[in-house]
Amino acid sequence: MIFTPIDRENWSRKEYFDHYFKEVPCTYSITTKLDITSIKQQGFRLYPTLLYLIAKTVNRFDSFRTAFRADGSLVVYEEMSPCYTIFHKETETFSNIWTEYTESYAEFCRRYARDLERFGSVEKMTAKPGQPENSFTVSMLPWRSFEGFNLNIAGNEYLLPIFTIGKYQETDGGYFIPLAIQVHHAVCDGFHVCRFINALQASLDSRFADC
Repeated sequence: MIFTPIDRENWSRKEYFDHYFKEVPCTYSITTKLDITSIKQQGFRLYPTLLYLIAKTVNRFDSFRTAFRADGSLVVYEEMSPCYTIFHKETETFSNIWTEYTESYAEFCRRYARDLERFGSVEKMTAKPGQPENSFTVSMLPWRSFEGFNLNIAGNEYLLPIFTIGKYQETDGGYFIPLAIQVHHAVCDGFHVCRFINALQASLDSRFADC
């Protein structure tokens, strides 16, 4: 795990960070519809593909990798890995599993499959132990599409993004899936979220090797 400490007194974002962290502390969310037609037509597995592409896009932008460490220091992690939910039908509960990110899509899918095989039946909130601090949260709600989604987070120190994926729908021959992105305004403005969404959509439109 590699990170770069932020010198808050000489940080170019200091004024904005202080305003949205101290004076007007706030998080916000944006819900968008992603066009997943390309990956559906190519037959890619939806969940691991979305996890990979979201992680790949997170790792492009500092604003999505900025966080407080346990000692209170503010840092930018060099790389982030996704921690995601899986559902247990029998008990109607969920578990969290994390998979180490790699730039190789095929290797990420293999790691995802191994983690799911090993920890997918563990009915605990944290199914895979050892979740690293340089990880972000993804939840999947495959039962319903939605137009808006908002998390209410107590406290003000959680700076990392949280992603929530809904049920995809077919419209006019295309496939679209809702994605809600929750961020902290201290580190992430509207520009940063829109840039993230545009970059993620560009990756969804591209072609890459199958699992």
